[in-house]
Amino acid sequence: MDIVGEQQTQEAPNRLLRRESAQSQPAPQVRPPATVSERLSGLRVAIVHEWLETYAGSERVVAQLLRCFPQADLFAVVDFMPESERAFLGTRKVTTTFIQRLPGARRLFRHYLGLMPLAVQQLDLSGYDLILSSHHAVAKGVLTGPDQVHVSYVHSPMRYAWDLQHQYLREAGIERGLRGLYARWLFSRLRVWDAASAHGVDHFVANSFYIARRIGKAYRRQAAVIHPPVDTERFRPGTGPREDFYLLACRLVPYKRADVIVRAFARMPDRRLVVVGDGTEGARVRAAADGAANIVFVGSVDQQALIGLMQRARAFVFGGEEDFGIALAEAQACATPVIAYGRGGAADIVVQEQDGTPTGILFDRQDADAAAEAVERFERQRDAISPEACRQNAMRFSEPRFRSEITAFVAAAVA
Repeated sequence: MDIVGEQQTQEAPNRLLRRESAQSQPAPQVRPPATVSERLSGLRVAIVHEWLETYAGSERVVAQLLRCFPQADLFAVVDFMPESERAFLGTRKVTTTFIQRLPGARRLFRHYLGLMPLAVQQLDLSGYDLILSSHHAVAKGVLTGPDQVHVSYVHSPMRYAWDLQHQYLREAGIERGLRGLYARWLFSRLRVWDAASAHGVDHFVANSFYIARRIGKAYRRQAAVIHPPVDTERFRPGTGPREDFYLLACRLVPYKRADVIVRAFARMPDRRLVVVGDGTEGARVRAAADGAANIVFVGSVDQQALIGLMQRARAFVFGGEEDFGIALAEAQACATPVIAYGRGGAADIVVQEQDGTPTGILFDRQDADAAAEAVERFERQRDAISPEACRQNAMRFSEPRFRSEITAFVAAAVA
C-alpha cells in the first residue's frame, strides 16, 4: 500500500478545511505603532533647571521642554523669576531647594554656589520615570535610580570650574589674595563633584558642537547636538530698507568682549556702530571707544526695539566666544548677516563662503585688528550674502525644529 499517497489524500481535505476555517474568522485587530507623543504622554516627567531669575537663553529651552512635556513638574535651586516674565511657566508650581530660604538669597544666591551640589541632591525625584536637566552649573547632579532615565541638556559644563577657570579669575580680579585662594579651592571641589555626578546621566545633549567637545573633555562622554530654539516668528525680516550702521547687542560683561568690537570701529571712522546693552564692563567698553563719533551707546532696550535694530542693521557684529550665541541666530532670523569671532557656537551658526551660500564672516583672533579686517572683508563680499540665505539658515534653529528633535531623542532614550 502506498502509505505516503494515502496520507497525502487524507491530509488534503483537512488542509482545505483549515484554510476555509481561517478565512471565515475575523482578521485580528493590529494596533498601529504608538506615535512619539503617545509614548511620552504617559511618563511621569521632572524638569530640573539651575535657577529661575530672568527669562534668558536657558529659560527659553525650559519653555520649549514644558511644551513638549506639559505633564512635567519643574524643579530649581531657587525661583526669583519676576511676575512679568513668568508667562512660560503658566500656573505651574516650582519646587525649590533650601537655598531659596537662606539670608539674602534673592540678591546673592550665586554666593551660595558651594552649597548648590548639596541642595540639588536633596530634591526627591524618586516618583518620576524621566528626568530632564537643563544644566550649566549643578542641575545634572540630581540623584536618580536605575529604573529612571536622565537626559541632560547641557548649555555648558561648569565654566568656572573647568577650562575657563583662569579667565574667570582674571576677569573677576581675584587671581591673587585670599579671595582668589578660596575661589580656587571651591572650584577644585566643584570640579571633582561635577565629574562624579556625570555618572548619573544616561544621555547627554549639547547645545552646540563646541559644547559637545567640552563635555567630552570634562566628562569623557559623548553628546548628541540639538541646537537651542530661536523664536523665528518673532525675529523675522523687516519691511523697511537697511540702514548704514552695524549692530552690537550683548551684556557688557568681560567674556562678551564688546571692547574688541568697539576698538575695531574706533579705527574705522567711516563705519557706524550702535551698541546695545549694559553691564559691569560698561565704563571700560565706553572708554575703549575713545570718544569716537561713529560709535553710539544706547543702553538696554526692550526686545521689540532690539528686533527693529536687527532688521535695519547692515550686519550684526560680535567678539565673544559663546556656548551657542542665541543673538547671532536671532540676527540671522531677521535676515541680517553676522560678523563674529569664529570660535564657540558661532561656528555652528554662521555659514561661510567655503561651506555653502554664505550668511556672514568669521574672524579667527579676538582682537580689534582681526575684527576690523572682517568688517572690511564683509564690505567686499556683501553682495554675495543675501537676506534670503540668512533667513533660511536661521530656520535650522526654529522652535518647532527643537521640539521635534528633543522629543524624538527622548523617545529613543526611554524606548
